Amino acid sequence: MDEKMKKLIDGLNEDLAHEYAASIMYTYNAAVVSGLYRSVLKPFFESEVADEQGHAVYLAEKISILGGTPTTKPAEVKPLSEVKEMLVEARNSEYDTIKRYEVRKEQADELGLTELSIKLDDLIADETGHMEEIDRLLKDSRLHEA
Repeated sequence: MDEKMKKLIDGLNEDLAHEYAASIMYTYNAAVVSGLYRSVLKPFFESEVADEQGHAVYLAEKISILGGTPTTKPAEVKPLSEVKEMLVEARNSEYDTIKRYEVRKEQADELGLTELSIKLDDLIADETGHMEEIDRLLKDSRLHEA
């Protein structure tokens, strides 16, 4: 296998591990979020799970198509209980995912993988939408009281 393709597949597997972790994180957050924010954040976290699982399914298929073996191990998930911590961790996770996908897009472009490149644009747009929504939630002044 060509070295550039191997690096792309390794990167896609890293992305896949993080998509698994995001699905776990949002499932966990939906289950444990409590207090006044529960009625808003539980459905928000639950709605993110399906998106992250869809991303994982796509990545696993693409890794296989490109000749790799999809990982079955998620990246680490922090079990948080405070609402602000949950949102900050989710926001940081989305940001990091966007940055990884931007690198992956460059790799796909370099290898002439047009479909993957276009799909990565879609994934970047999805993750950016998630991050922007979390940014809006984090603007709640009650989260910043001492």
